[in-house]
Amino acid sequence: MKVSRSGYYKWLKTKDVLNNYELNRNSMCELVKEYHRKHPSWGYRHINRQIRVDIGWYVSDYFVHKCCKFLGIKSVVRNYKYRKPGEESIKYPNLVKGNWNVTKPLELIVTDMTCIKYKTELYDTVLYMDAFNIEILSYSYTKKHNSIVPYYEGLNIVLDKIKGINYSTTLHSDQGVVYSSMAFTNAHKDYNIIRSMSRAGTPTDNPKMESINGWIKDEIMNDWNIDSYDTFDEFINAYIYYYNNERLACSLNYKTPIQYKTELGF
Repeated sequence: MKVSRSGYYKWLKTKDVLNNYELNRNSMCELVKEYHRKHPSWGYRHINRQIRVDIGWYVSDYFVHKCCKFLGIKSVVRNYKYRKPGEESIKYPNLVKGNWNVTKPLELIVTDMTCIKYKTELYDTVLYMDAFNIEILSYSYTKKHNSIVPYYEGLNIVLDKIKGINYSTTLHSDQGVVYSSMAFTNAHKDYNIIRSMSRAGTPTDNPKMESINGWIKDEIMNDWNIDSYDTFDEFINAYIYYYNNERLACSLNYKTPIQYKTELGF
């Protein structure tokens, strides 16, 4: 090998000394491991945005992605399969039709029921979410499966919120038995609400709600020690507060739902 004597000794002197890139990478890797341990469901973009907010260290998403690859870290999420669209509901047609571009709060509200496991029991949890900033406006739950109570409890909270607005609200749901019932329709007949429904057997007609349901379950399963809460009520209250006020959302340019709405002057 044609290596000069001075070059060899220079290499020998610095071979165990880390350069600036390696030092930065090691520091970032420690942070990435810490955030991944707390939130296994987060991807590298979400981790990077949270580091910016918490620590103020600005690096590219690509750099954090390289750190994740270096550490062998991947987000823990479920895989979703595409389902073939079904027929449109007879009672209420799908008025949204994939157009989720809303310009103000409470203009479009989506709702669905999901099951959340707490210790050994399942809780039917009904959520009402504002499509404007994916804020969970109201929620209600029950251990009694097929109960209609949480649908109406959540709806009543929404009705209180829309009293003061001077424009109509579109309420989009699936064709579930409760949502399709005359009783549910009568519960909001005195309000300026326009109903819209997904086509039968077509969860892709309500992607915002389906996506949030999936992420909530992933985070609960991977990021939260749900058994540390004394009751399901204590847990769900803590999680919804975290979701609305602390959880950074990719679709909101990594702002929280409340932060996004507030910064737009609402």
